Amino acid sequence: MSLHGARAAALLAWVNSTKVCPDPLNDLSQLQDCSVFIRIIQKIHRSKEGESVLEQPLPERISFVRGFLQKHCRHKLAAENLVSAQKLLDGEELALAKVAVLLLYHTSMSCKNPGDWSEFDYKTQVELASILKFVLDNEESLNENLEPFLLRKALPSSSGMSSSSFEEHSPPLSLPHKREVRFLELQKIASFPSTNNMLPSPPSSPMGDIMQTPQFQLRRLKKQLAFERENRDGLEVELAENRKLVIEKEAQIAMMQQRIDRLAKLNEKQAADQLEPKEMEELREKNESLVGRLHEAFRQCQDLKTEKAQMDRKINQLSEENGDLSFKLREIASHMVQLQEALNELSEEHNAALAQSQEKQGQLEKELHAALQDKKSSEEKIEILQGKISLLEDQLAKLEECSAEEKGEVMGDVLKMEELKQEVSSLTAKEAELQATVLRLEEEKQLREAALQSERGRFEEEKQQLGSLVTGLQSSLSESHRAQERLEQELQARDAEGQA
Repeated sequence: MSLHGARAAALLAWVNSTKVCPDPLNDLSQLQDCSVFIRIIQKIHRSKEGESVLEQPLPERISFVRGFLQKHCRHKLAAENLVSAQKLLDGEELALAKVAVLLLYHTSMSCKNPGDWSEFDYKTQVELASILKFVLDNEESLNENLEPFLLRKALPSSSGMSSSSFEEHSPPLSLPHKREVRFLELQKIASFPSTNNMLPSPPSSPMGDIMQTPQFQLRRLKKQLAFERENRDGLEVELAENRKLVIEKEAQIAMMQQRIDRLAKLNEKQAADQLEPKEMEELREKNESLVGRLHEAFRQCQDLKTEKAQMDRKINQLSEENGDLSFKLREIASHMVQLQEALNELSEEHNAALAQSQEKQGQLEKELHAALQDKKSSEEKIEILQGKISLLEDQLAKLEECSAEEKGEVMGDVLKMEELKQEVSSLTAKEAELQATVLRLEEEKQLREAALQSERGRFEEEKQQLGSLVTGLQSSLSESHRAQERLEQELQARDAEGQA
C-alpha cells in the first residue's frame, strides 16, 4: 500500500521549510542518504556534531540518526524498534516518512517559539497538525499505529476543515453537564502569576491551534523539565569530578610536604656533619624548588576549593530553580486542566443555548408561516364576500324601482347580504388579530436572533481571553527557561576560564 499522498507531501514541505538543503526536494526517496536528516538534527541542537558523520558511509549516518531518535524519544526501546536500519538502508519511503514524523514532533517540542507557519498553505498546515495530534495521542503505541496512519488512504473530502485529517484524529470534546460557569470564575482560575504582558491570541491556523492546546503545552513543559534535570545531573557529575581532583591535589600536597620535611631533616643532619659548601648549595636549590612547587600546589588547591564552593552554590541554585520549575509545571498543568474544563463547560453552555435558540427559532418560523397562511386565506375570503356584497347592493338598488311584491320576493337576498356583512366583519376582526400575531412573532424572532448573536459574540470573546491566558502561562515558563539558559552560559564560561 502506498503512502498517504497528502501526509507525505506535508512532511516533504516541512523538510523543505528547514532550508538545510540548497534545492527543494520533490520526493521522500531523496532523503535516502540521511544527510538531510543529519542537517536537521544539527539545526535543532545548533551544533556541529554531525559534520564528521556526513563524511561517513550510509550505515554510519543511519546509525547516527537512529541514535538521536532513541536518545530523545520518550521511550528509547520503542524508538529503536520503530525505525528499521535495514529499511532505511533500502530507502523504503515508509521508513523515511517515520523519521520525518519523529523529527517534526521533536522539533516542535524543542523550539522555544512556535515559529511562523504562514509559509505553509492551509491544507499543508492541516496535515502537519494532524500528524502532531496523532503522535500526541499515540506516544504509547507508535509501533502499532504509525504505519497504518502513514499508509491510510485519503477519505473523500469537501472544502474546509470538516473533512481534513486534523478532525479525523481529533476526538470530540467531552462536555460536562454544567451551566453554572461564569467567566469571572474562569479569570480567577487562570490568574497564574506572570510578570510579562499577555501576548496576543494564538494564530488562527491549524498548526498554531494544535501547538496552543493544553495537551501539547503540557507535553512540551514536561520535555523542558526533563532537559533541565539532565543539565542538573551533568553539573552534579562535573562537581563530583572536581571534588575528586581536589582530593588528588590534597594528597599530592601531603606527599610533597612529607618530602620537604625529610629534606629539612636531611639538611639539618648535613649541616651538623659540616658538609661541603657545594653540596649545601645543591640541597638549598632543591629545597627552594620544592618549596616553590609546594606553594604552587597550595595555590592550585585553593583555586580548586574556591571553584568547588562556587559550583556548590550553583548546584544549590539550580536545585532551587529546578524545584521552582517543577512546582510551576504542576501548577500550570493544574491550571490548564481547569481552563480546559472551563472551556468545555462554556462550549456545553453555548451549544445548549444555541440548540434551544435554534429550536425556538424554528418553532417561531412555523407559527409565523401558519399565521401568514391564515391571514392570506382570510384576505381571500374577505375579497370574495365583498364581491358578493357589492353584487347584492347593486340588486337592492334596482329593487327600489320595483313593486312591493317584487321587494318581498327579494327579502331573502337582503338577509343573505346582512349575514355576509357580519361574516366580513368577523373575518376583518380575525385578520386584524392575525396581523397582530404576525407582528408579535416577527418581533420575537428578531429578539431571538439578536440574543443568539450576542451569545455567540460573548462566547467567542471568552474563548479568545482563555487563549490569551494560556499563552501567558507559556510565556512565564519560557522566561524561567531563559533564566536557566543564562545560568548554564555562566557555568560554561567559568569552565572555559578554568581550562584556560
